[in-house]
Amino acid sequence: MSVRILVIEDEPGIADFLVRGLAEEGYAVTHVADGNHAWLRLQSETWDLVILDWWLPGEDGLQILKRFRQKNRTTPVLFLTARDGISERVTGLDAGADDYLTKPFAFEELLARVRTLLRRQGQSESLHLEYQDIRIDLGQQRATRAEMPLDLTAKELSLLTMFVRHPGRVLSRTRIYETVWDENFDGMSNTLEVHVKDLRRKLEKNGPRVIQTRRGQGYILEMSQ
Repeated sequence: MSVRILVIEDEPGIADFLVRGLAEEGYAVTHVADGNHAWLRLQSETWDLVILDWWLPGEDGLQILKRFRQKNRTTPVLFLTARDGISERVTGLDAGADDYLTKPFAFEELLARVRTLLRRQGQSESLHLEYQDIRIDLGQQRATRAEMPLDLTAKELSLLTMFVRHPGRVLSRTRIYETVWDENFDGMSNTLEVHVKDLRRKLEKNGPRVIQTRRGQGYILEMSQ
């Protein structure tokens, strides 16, 4: 079962960025955009992690956090805010936040903090993806095939993760490029082909080909016929 993360954020751009990015990492993400709905979801459901914005329509994040802790709820909370003063950081942490990240932030840093908070909760063991004899540990950012470690770059691991999340489905070059590189595919670059070639080479040291080319369509993760 995927780790469940509740994102409480009212800025559409940041919320979309967080939801898409965390979902691509294998988390089950739910988003709410105001304090009142956030409180309802916090009271009625169980979460593995909460990402909470300070400024929200309705009840603000700080008040929600205080009420949440008064209910003896121990779910880790990562506080997001544009307020970067020391006194405000202290206020957020004293209210019950487990960590504090100021906007703007790099997604990689947020992801590292998420992993750290989940490790404290003992959730990292559930962050695994598998296809045949390929296994990916998202918490540790490592992959194996036939129990042999794969020496992958960050992009190769992201590429493999995308394939393993969609076995048996043809993935277009445009979709892969936009997901893994977060850029529009211009139709000219051979970056994807180079990475697929390198990833295949590393995977095929310990087993048959699993990333197949569908000419004119893209790539698919499936065993050779």
